[in-house]
Amino acid sequence: MIHTALSVAGSDPSGGAGIQADLKTFASLNVYGMGVIAALTAQNTQGVRDVMHVPADFVGLQLDAVMTDIVPAAVKTGMLGTAAVVDVVAHKIRRHGVTNLIVDPVMVSSSGTHLLEHTGEEMLKRTLLPLALIVTPNLAEASVLTGTDVRDAQTMEEAARRLHRMGARHVLVKGGHLEGKATDIFFDGSRIERLSSPRIPTTNLHGTGCVLSAAMTAFVALGLPLYDAIVRAKDFVTEAIRTGLRLGKGAGPVNAGKITLH
Repeated sequence: MIHTALSVAGSDPSGGAGIQADLKTFASLNVYGMGVIAALTAQNTQGVRDVMHVPADFVGLQLDAVMTDIVPAAVKTGMLGTAAVVDVVAHKIRRHGVTNLIVDPVMVSSSGTHLLEHTGEEMLKRTLLPLALIVTPNLAEASVLTGTDVRDAQTMEEAARRLHRMGARHVLVKGGHLEGKATDIFFDGSRIERLSSPRIPTTNLHGTGCVLSAAMTAFVALGLPLYDAIVRAKDFVTEAIRTGLRLGKGAGPVNAGKITLH
């Protein structure tokens, strides 16, 4: 049996994040990966230089082309760029009956470039969150989505509960930007779980969020229960960080390539 997964995201020509990182992750986990490009970026390990948005109707055509031919077992969204693209992606997700949707609400790059326009933030909250099997915001994204200051474990828990009330079936608020262990907060509507990983001293962190959500998508596509998929994805990204690649003049990419988990 061939397991399939689809990423709807932006393109990173340097290969460390976005569609490129997602496809590497899928391949590493023996999942056939497909990609709908929602935005183009001019970026490298030093930052994002510019962004070109793909017209929403063409994003919709890409989605229809895939969904009517090779039906993915799981779908993830990353950088979507504009409100119009968010809207059309949500419409196609509903139309094609996708239930295994992992939403990585990419909003701002590590270098500070806005990757989702402000009207897109509202559109994402209104149309895409209610369709999500799980949403995976970092602290800044959780703050934008909830309209609160998410800065520690307590406010992460509060944000997770709020995002669940906003429609996401499950929530993983990522705490990688906090001090100490990398602890994420998982909420399934009834219980809170704190998932911790060792913090690895490195600057080669380009693509971390993309790889985590892509690994989660791949494990869901492989048939794992969601919680197990999250735990395995965290193990995968921890190893990807540990074996990060010293490439470029800035923050090198994590190693989403041929990684063996023991």
